[in-house]
Amino acid sequence: MYSNQSFHHGRLRCVVALLVLLALPGCATTAADRSEAELRAKQANSHFELGVDHLENGRYANGLRELLVAETLQPKNPRIHAALAEAYMRKGKVVEAETHLVRALEIDPKYHDARLNLSGLFLMIGRYQEASVQAQILVDDATFPGVWRAYTNRGIAEMHLGNSAAAREQLDLAIEYSKNYWPALLSLGILEQKEGRLADAIAYFRKTLEQKSAPRARAEANYRMAEIYVSLGKRDEAVDHLMAAVAQTPEGEWGRKSEEYLKILR
Repeated sequence: MYSNQSFHHGRLRCVVALLVLLALPGCATTAADRSEAELRAKQANSHFELGVDHLENGRYANGLRELLVAETLQPKNPRIHAALAEAYMRKGKVVEAETHLVRALEIDPKYHDARLNLSGLFLMIGRYQEASVQAQILVDDATFPGVWRAYTNRGIAEMHLGNSAAAREQLDLAIEYSKNYWPALLSLGILEQKEGRLADAIAYFRKTLEQKSAPRARAEANYRMAEIYVSLGKRDEAVDHLMAAVAQTPEGEWGRKSEEYLKILR
């Protein structure tokens, strides 16, 4: 199942807030202390921005290096830790990504994007109960502006945990808040397919394809539609959807699976 939609990219380029230098116990903060703190903050911001630019242009090793420098300058800046998590995720280092997301939330428990990404990371590695817990924290937070994303993550988690009724409730709520949110549409299609409501599953997969969904999600929707059409004896329709999946992600998981399926059907 396509769960990468739950780890949200594209929010890296944000302003690194200057940390307030707290007075040390027993002594006052001097002008020199404040000046030094401001200098370190500016240096951290420069490395942060450069690191983000590297990540956005596929230079992951360079991006990671710059962000690590930023961390040494401002170890208590949650956005730096969130960006480091992104860098590690892009390099396939899940353990390190989790460490930095957890650290970001220790510093700022209200950092919504970090918590959403932690929930998504848990989905990706199969820690579904933990994914559901993190998503529920966001659902319960009235200040979280993208609650449909949290409902979707929790719905996906509950589906994997075998709680179909809870999964449907969460995914329906996601659609109620954002009717064209394709991760929820795709997940509802998968749930309907699992429960044998094939016409409803096809409808949700078609809606997924109508949105500006990620290529991998489109490939998965096409592959799953092909499975359904094969079960209904509609070989030609199945072949069309498999070919579409191959075209969308020729080197991806669903493209490869579709290519193998085509060999069986031909």
